[in-house]
Amino acid sequence: MTTTSPAPATDERTVPAPAPRAAALRVLLRNRLAVAALAFLALLVLCALFAPLIAPADPNAQDLLDRLRPPVWQDGGSAAHLLGTDQLGRDLLSRVVYGTRVSLLVGAGAALLAGLIGTAVGLSSGYFGGWTDRVLMRLADVQLAFPAILLALAVVGFVGSGLWYVVLVLGITGWVSYARVVRSEVLSLRSRDFVTEAHAIGVGHGAIMRRHLLPNVMAPLATIGTLHVAAAVVAEASLSYLGLGVPKETVTWGSMLADGQLYLGTSWWVAVFPGIALMLTSLAVNITGDALRDVADPKAYRR
Repeated sequence: MTTTSPAPATDERTVPAPAPRAAALRVLLRNRLAVAALAFLALLVLCALFAPLIAPADPNAQDLLDRLRPPVWQDGGSAAHLLGTDQLGRDLLSRVVYGTRVSLLVGAGAALLAGLIGTAVGLSSGYFGGWTDRVLMRLADVQLAFPAILLALAVVGFVGSGLWYVVLVLGITGWVSYARVVRSEVLSLRSRDFVTEAHAIGVGHGAIMRRHLLPNVMAPLATIGTLHVAAAVVAEASLSYLGLGVPKETVTWGSMLADGQLYLGTSWWVAVFPGIALMLTSLAVNITGDALRDVADPKAYRR
């Protein structure tokens, strides 16, 4: 006769660990400020994608009879121009909406390009070490010796203005932070057992970096990428403000700020509304980056 051993007592204090995605979503939703920032960024993406449908007018259409009209809630405002008009009678709401396209495109494009360059450099530097590490890190030190915005001004002034030139310049000047973070992560990972075992069974260097190291550095890369988007948006606005960004016929928040600086004393709305859009976008991206850092932190799942 066989006897059935009693089932082990269950420790009531033991709570099953949530699935990684569910835990990450829980941590993210717990941060109400991050949820609001994500909602605002989603609204910006919709504005960028559907600007012709959302904007009430052509952003470049001029009407000198309606120049410097105040917002609708002030005396002299018109329901046809909710945020007022600029010095050439162009609708400010339409220009702010269309300016979202350039800001998001430049921010995302520059962050993607810088991330690709920095990740490749950081993986190679941390994995191979030796002279490869020394050469690549000295190149990073040389670039850090030049302020990024001054380097961007010099390059744009030399090659000329244009949307893709701005993306290229901001991407090339922003790879160092990615490379340093990836390098530090790879230095701690390359001596781990799974990398050593991959070496032992003959896996090539490229496959090890692609399959074993790259997935383990994606979390910090996502955080740096969001923060770099905000920096690129501000940098593009700075270049456009100075007249070295995209062409003048393309609506950008930086060029709107440059146009409105002469009217701050009399027609404040010309510069204030694009400035608010720029500030809120940068703030929302930075808050999202902080939230992604919290999601990537394992300690957050135990709170």
